[in-house]
Amino acid sequence: MLSVQVEQRVNFKFLVKLEKTITEAYAMLKKVYGNRDVKRPKTLRSGRPSTSKTGENIKKIGKLIRKDRRLSIQGLDEITEIDKGCVRQILHKSFNMCKVCAKLVPQLLTPEQKEPRMNICADIINNIDTDPGLLDTMSTCDDKNQKVGKRLKQKRRRF
Repeated sequence: MLSVQVEQRVNFKFLVKLEKTITEAYAMLKKVYGNRDVKRPKTLRSGRPSTSKTGENIKKIGKLIRKDRRLSIQGLDEITEIDKGCVRQILHKSFNMCKVCAKLVPQLLTPEQKEPRMNICADIINNIDTDPGLLDTMSTCDDKNQKVGKRLKQKRRRF
């Protein structure tokens, strides 16, 4: 046999499925159970909506994130005045986005930052084209690679 609370919960779900409003369902349960302790549904306890994941907010966050993909969840929270948890859920569920460590990647560089990098890379490629043995003379800071480099030099001397 079901406990009274479980029975009330089952009946409440039944009434909601019959498209009764929460207020109507609560009133019906009060009428049926009389003076027994009928707990109010949680949605009636607070005056604010249970979620900020409305279509309007999803569109607003989508527009902002398409405009600037570098915005953080905290930044979107401050701009839209939506809770950080809801912003994260909207990004994850509605836009299939996930958290990635903040890294400096080429697509996020400004044109002023890209130009010197491109010039340096072009210089290195030109130097390698003019001197094919240039890469053999480069050394790394890794001890293992230095040992391998020394062995290669020793092998070359034998021949």
